[in-house]
Amino acid sequence: MSVMPPSPTLAPPRLSVFVDADNISAAQAGTILALACHHGAPDLVRAYGNACLLPDWDKVPGFHFVHSGSGKNATDMLICLDAMERALSDQCGTVLLVSSDQDFTHLATRLRERGLTVIGAGEAKTAKRFRAACSEFHVLVNKTACPSDRSSPATQPARQVSTEAPTDLDQDIRNVIRSKCTDKTGYEIALLSAHMFRIHGVKISAKPEKTWRGYLAKRPALYTLDPKGPNAKVRYKPEAFKTATD
Repeated sequence: MSVMPPSPTLAPPRLSVFVDADNISAAQAGTILALACHHGAPDLVRAYGNACLLPDWDKVPGFHFVHSGSGKNATDMLICLDAMERALSDQCGTVLLVSSDQDFTHLATRLRERGLTVIGAGEAKTAKRFRAACSEFHVLVNKTACPSDRSSPATQPARQVSTEAPTDLDQDIRNVIRSKCTDKTGYEIALLSAHMFRIHGVKISAKPEKTWRGYLAKRPALYTLDPKGPNAKVRYKPEAFKTATD
């Protein structure tokens, strides 16, 4: 009687992870890794963004952080280039694409056309177009603080005051927004640069953040921003400027 050889065990598919760190909090790192391991064997795990603005991501273990610089859409373009390079060289069968930005819809579509499985993940605000372009999509539950932050509420006010109290520059930004905004929808971020330079002589390129979106996003206690887009707007929070002279 011949003995049948044991059936070979199928190896999990090779999986590449691409995280748009400009739009996804580093607090989601553990969830992203767990999702990656559930869908395959991740052999490339990268997060992309401006290292000057994202120190938390730069320190997350298990991720190779890729500094994309401060250029407009630099992060998006790097992710697209690296993802397509992996796909065209047959280095993976599954891609985990983590972003809340619908601009990655075309990338997800093209990867699926190449025969890859595309797992999408992002916040609840992610557009339906990007979700539909993925093979499946997972909503990341918003995480605003780590357990140590929640267990030590006394330390939070000091941190907020020291890093997000309005500076003279913020007062100037507030005044520009207030003078140019005709309704409560806010003022276009793309127009801010010209007005800040013309009225106050401020060049954002001389600041560490290099872009106005980078500067504003780093101060969530002072401003709220629309998702990235050509007509995205910024609004200042009146309560944060209550000590300003009106």
